[in-house]
Amino acid sequence: MGVHPPIEAYDELDSTNAEARRRAEAGEGGPVWITAARQTAGRGRRGRAWSTKTGNLAATLLFITTKPAGEAAQLSFVAALAAAELADTCIGPGAAKLKWPNDVLIYGRKAVGILIESGARPEGGLWMAVGIGINLAHAPQDVERPATAFAEHMAAPPPAPLDALELLASSFERWRAVWDLEGFAPIAKGWTAYAHGLGQPCEARLPNQTHRGVAEGLDADGALRLRLDDGAVLRITAGDVFFGEA
Repeated sequence: MGVHPPIEAYDELDSTNAEARRRAEAGEGGPVWITAARQTAGRGRRGRAWSTKTGNLAATLLFITTKPAGEAAQLSFVAALAAAELADTCIGPGAAKLKWPNDVLIYGRKAVGILIESGARPEGGLWMAVGIGINLAHAPQDVERPATAFAEHMAAPPPAPLDALELLASSFERWRAVWDLEGFAPIAKGWTAYAHGLGQPCEARLPNQTHRGVAEGLDADGALRLRLDDGAVLRITAGDVFFGEA
């Protein structure tokens, strides 16, 4: 297997991100991958619930970075790339697309959730918790957006969660090393190769307003460039983007 931080596996946790936060606040910094066969209180972006059934993957990488918080947030793109590469390995090239900011779609349906959390350390630097949930065997049915699982697109059974994590962790570590040494530009290039919806009309829903335009690509820091009808370019730094979806 590839090179990556050690993996600690649990039968059950409330949330792998919550466990990473507890460790970080107690002074631990990793690096370590924390995974659980079941989560009782999994969370996604904006506090949304994230279901983890047996056979799916829930994992969080805890580590320390000296990069500023604004740059550290770019790790969501690193996580998305690693998940897309896992989909390539399991399902085949072309199955995965990445939708800004960090949705991983399998043939148009969401299969991966990514949650990045961080906090300042008293001695300097940030602790980072990079949470990744992947629907390997099961897709939730009672969700607001269409979901899928790797198993629905594979002739063979999906990989066991720990086997999938070995691949995911190796891919993440490879992209993280690139990010550490070369910055965001190569990450943006890799993400763009998988990008869903670039050049297409879309709607960006922000907390207090909605904008419509054409998604042009990533800015140098990971913001989405949205060209409005009047020709102006708006930088979207937070929110949800929809391409012809309800």
